[in-house]
Amino acid sequence: MKFIILGCGSSMGVPRPDGFFGNCDPKNKKNYRTRCSALIKTSNENILIDTSPDLRQQLLRHNIKKISKVLYSHMHGDQTHGINDLRSFFINSKKQIDVYADKDTSKYLTNSFSYIFKSYSKEYPATLNLKKLKNTIITKDKNKTINIKSIKVAHGKVKSNCFVIDKKIAYISDVSEIYSKDYKYFKNLKYLIVDCLWYNFHPSHFNLEKALSIIKLFKPKNAILTNLSPVLDYKVLKKILPKNIIPAHDGLTINL
Repeated sequence: MKFIILGCGSSMGVPRPDGFFGNCDPKNKKNYRTRCSALIKTSNENILIDTSPDLRQQLLRHNIKKISKVLYSHMHGDQTHGINDLRSFFINSKKQIDVYADKDTSKYLTNSFSYIFKSYSKEYPATLNLKKLKNTIITKDKNKTINIKSIKVAHGKVKSNCFVIDKKIAYISDVSEIYSKDYKYFKNLKYLIVDCLWYNFHPSHFNLEKALSIIKLFKPKNAILTNLSPVLDYKVLKKILPKNIIPAHDGLTINL
């Protein structure tokens, strides 16, 4: 099983569309960041987490030919607006792809992209099948059962879902608070991938100080910082982090 960070950039990516690199060195390829999406790759399935606006580029880069299902963390545009790029997989398989979202995200998706979930003509049938995001999603890797647990966290004024895979790896791309009742799910993991927008306080995201304090609390073997803004240069950030914590970069692949 593999976990691939398809994109690790904040809402406008790095560089931003206007070319702004901020503190990031444009000579370092790891500073080129597309918006956050991730892929759980087993021998049986490719499970996509979020459809970032850069999804097409991400899927082409990794030669992804099949998407089995999609899990949505929350409703924001940088996690959902690449949804149209899933149509090609429907064309290939002739089957609707199951996508899982919570109540608020489902409402946003059906209001914003109704044509994707409802057939308007034979030429343009519904391509996705929207389902309620369950507390546990089950997949297989060869003969082994893999459990993916979804857990709600605060993300400013909205709720976001993070995912804990097989009690080994947690992916928390957008978060401002993890509720204490859920701490037990995040302790002593092999990998903790967590939101880290920049250095200063932000009402909807962890900053570096908060991300490091959460890592210290949960004590994973390894931690990876994602949702990185142009404020955070890869090399500078890596230099100040403990050895078991690294900044994410697009394409970072974890073998489990």
